[in-house]
Amino acid sequence: MNTNQFGDKGWTPDRIGNLKGKTFVITGTTSGTGFEAAKILLSKGAKVVMLNRNPQKVKDTINILKQDLGNQIDVVAIKMDLSLQASVKKAAEEVIHTISKIDALICNAAIAQVPHRRLTIDGWESQMGTNYFGNFTLQALLYPLIEKSKGRIITVGSMGYNMGIKTINFDDINWENGYTPNKAYSQSKLAQIMSIYELQDRLKAADKTTVKAYACHPGASNTNLINTSGSFLTKLTFRLMKLSPLVQSAEKGAYPQLMCATEPDLDQTAFYGPTGKSNWVGPVGAHHIEPHAKDKAVSKRLWELSEKETGVVWNL
Repeated sequence: MNTNQFGDKGWTPDRIGNLKGKTFVITGTTSGTGFEAAKILLSKGAKVVMLNRNPQKVKDTINILKQDLGNQIDVVAIKMDLSLQASVKKAAEEVIHTISKIDALICNAAIAQVPHRRLTIDGWESQMGTNYFGNFTLQALLYPLIEKSKGRIITVGSMGYNMGIKTINFDDINWENGYTPNKAYSQSKLAQIMSIYELQDRLKAADKTTVKAYACHPGASNTNLINTSGSFLTKLTFRLMKLSPLVQSAEKGAYPQLMCATEPDLDQTAFYGPTGKSNWVGPVGAHHIEPHAKDKAVSKRLWELSEKETGVVWNL
């Protein structure tokens, strides 16, 4: 049994000090864990740049945050659709023109359990295109601003990384054969996590270890993720699960990403999330990650494929 380095209660936002002068960029902040993370960071005095695809929802979100926290909050909204490479590139450019540094980029937005195989405009299966290739491009383009402030890159993965084929389906990455919502979701989340550990190796090799990269997951949290894209049956199952003690609040689901964005001296090689039963709920801290998520040959091949597919090369 792992003992939690933060004690029996695990990590909580009480550990975050005053964040005045710090800048955080977060994707997917109009609901769920992204909203809660933004709210907590703003309440500690940080500047938050929100990247979302729906401008009206963002407007409403900022109004809610101002009602809760006061008009003085320092928040910037930039439109970005993670599933479209052109939108990601445009948003990254806007971020670079708007702020001078990034203390942490939190890649929180995702889609899940898309019932039928769909392709993005760029030609990728929708979950892989959004959850993985979208983030790969965003992280690469914002890397110079992150490096400037010796900042961090946080990817919000999922325990789904351990529920599918447990590797990358290189022969059919877009699931022309055998598509299931879960296999495709699982692959996209595994890819997200793998690329963080691969990035750590590449930063080390390039002697750029002032930038830190972390992988975490929210556990089972009460969010809109499945509601947005899942099938009727998946939605129904999750709705029933939400009534059980196996699901925690969206606020608690935000703790792992907040910890990875703010806590000093965290071990990058760890995987962070709830440490209770099945890692669904419980005190937040480091916990076991299966070896397939750190398979060096697969992650290296995935990285090379990603640079080729996106046409975006990391400037390390």
